Amino acid sequence: MNESAEIICVGTELLLGDILNSNVQYLAQQLASLGIAHHYQTVVGDNPTRIKQAVAIACDRARLIILTGGLGPTPDDLTLASLAEFFDTPLVERAEIVADLEKKFAKRGQTLTKISRRQALLPQDAEVLPNPVGSAPGVIWEPRSGLTIMTFPGVPWEMKPMWQATAVPYLRSSHWAEGVIHSRILRFWGIGESALAQKVEPFLAIDNPTVAPYALGGEVILRISARAESVVAANQLIDPIVTKIQEMTGTLCYGQDNETLADVVGQLLKARSETLSVAESCTGGGLGSLITAIPGSSSYFWGGVISYDNQIKQQLLGVDETVLARCGAVSPEVAAAMAFGVRDRLGTDWALSITGIAGPGGGSIEKPVGLVYIALASAQGIKTEKYLFGSETSRDLIRQKSTSSALNLLRLSLMQPPPDSTR
Repeated sequence: MNESAEIICVGTELLLGDILNSNVQYLAQQLASLGIAHHYQTVVGDNPTRIKQAVAIACDRARLIILTGGLGPTPDDLTLASLAEFFDTPLVERAEIVADLEKKFAKRGQTLTKISRRQALLPQDAEVLPNPVGSAPGVIWEPRSGLTIMTFPGVPWEMKPMWQATAVPYLRSSHWAEGVIHSRILRFWGIGESALAQKVEPFLAIDNPTVAPYALGGEVILRISARAESVVAANQLIDPIVTKIQEMTGTLCYGQDNETLADVVGQLLKARSETLSVAESCTGGGLGSLITAIPGSSSYFWGGVISYDNQIKQQLLGVDETVLARCGAVSPEVAAAMAFGVRDRLGTDWALSITGIAGPGGGSIEKPVGLVYIALASAQGIKTEKYLFGSETSRDLIRQKSTSSALNLLRLSLMQPPPDSTR
């Protein structure tokens, strides 16, 4: 039997996609921080036969099984009953849980109902995992030698306090938590997943730390993970790999861990004491939203114009009507005029503009859906870039790639020394 954990999430609403399964992400991160390996995650509906099947499979490949969901008073809360039946163990009412439920109901001015009292039924010999927030308790149970089962409600704001208050101390005291699995993330823009994988191929074969690439919304991420006795020791393994990869990839790597392109651009603007404005068409304010999501952005971001209609481009940004008529709104000429106009009117050091066809309609053979022009204006002039994000790409992704590409264009320019720099 493997010395590993498995997560089973119970709930038909998860299978149908009605609810985002944030529990599994949280638990996976928590297990890694405790140094507990886990190799499988399962989602199963509110069906006792399938719950037992999922548990049977997990028992063959894990020593720690963590279940979320299916706890509570309603008929579809079947987790504990299914576990008890699978392990041929009776459910027993716990007097201490009944007392706790009565107290919680009394605080709400209610009387404990017969159906809610069912939450006091736990497998015989299982240890209570208290729920300080809600009503349904969980269990810590060893139904057989070498196997530990932990159950939690599916509601995240109940599950998380239970995990921290009881599960973590239990896992540490039971010697499950030995060491850590610590990860660092490198973030890239302007290179595809396969191209980056080829560039860093020598690092993909090592065992500790491991290096794994994956794509997310147009960017590519490298996760470097190490198993060690502490975070400090893990970083000692990770740091040399990070340094070598950054040297190999240069400016393609824009940040680490939770940094965003907007974070990095903001840091660069602050360091140079320079300001930024934006003019947007197809992104409809998305670029300004990313920038202003960063705390303290008011020190370098002065504002922007959402010039969705051509009249706004003319009236507020000063785009020449003849240029619009001759070149069309989606053109390098109009992108350049938008950037020049917003920089001139707001008086900033830098200005970004975006104009394009986000789709799904509005494209043509000459100007297909996914065609976007981005311009960057500064005291040194105007730089315009053309992007083809693909006609089969969704509207949201085209807009997302447009805003990120604009920020990256500015990032690369800000990384260059100022013209009057003596460096």
